[in-house]
Amino acid sequence: MQLEYENKLYKEGITIIAGVDEVGRGPLIGPVVAAAVILPKNYKLEGLTDSKKLNEKKRNYFYDKIKEEALAVGIGIVDSNIIDEINIYDATKMAMTRAINSLDIKPEHVLIDAMKLDLEISSTSIIKGDQKSISIAAASVIAKVTRDSIMYELDEKFPEYGFASHKGYPTKRHVENIEKHGLLDNYRFTFKPISVLINKGGKDERKVRKTNI
Repeated sequence: MQLEYENKLYKEGITIIAGVDEVGRGPLIGPVVAAAVILPKNYKLEGLTDSKKLNEKKRNYFYDKIKEEALAVGIGIVDSNIIDEINIYDATKMAMTRAINSLDIKPEHVLIDAMKLDLEISSTSIIKGDQKSISIAAASVIAKVTRDSIMYELDEKFPEYGFASHKGYPTKRHVENIEKHGLLDNYRFTFKPISVLINKGGKDERKVRKTNI
């Protein structure tokens, strides 16, 4: 994993660098989750890359290593009701900001995957940053494993939806299961095809089951 962006900052005397990434913009259910990670200077972890390019076993391995070796890890979670209220783009920015604010150490600079945030700290937005910056790659792993754990918890309570396999994304099987079993309270009601199903059948609040997650 490249240190190109980190190295540029090191040369400027900046060493406390937070990488920020998110996961969960596309699913039909659950929160968007962001992570902020501050790694030691010149940190290396062989094989670490964008979490989407890693299998689950590797992601879990890197998650444990990063949690153990990072200087600081912050998590930001924005639930489905807020996503419906303000839209997924703004909810993603909110989750990222929460992740940064939850760090135990204040970063001198923030490297962000794709998004631009209004921060008091200086920052750099990097397209495909999770493939170009080790700090962002680390954040992508933390965010992915964190959100997946929420989906596994949901799957234990409602196995009929198949959350353990599709993680809430709009697969054919997932949509069929929604039509068969109905809505849970942490679905994103403004997202298609959820909004289409609601408009077609009329949303009956009594039929929206509580998840308590």
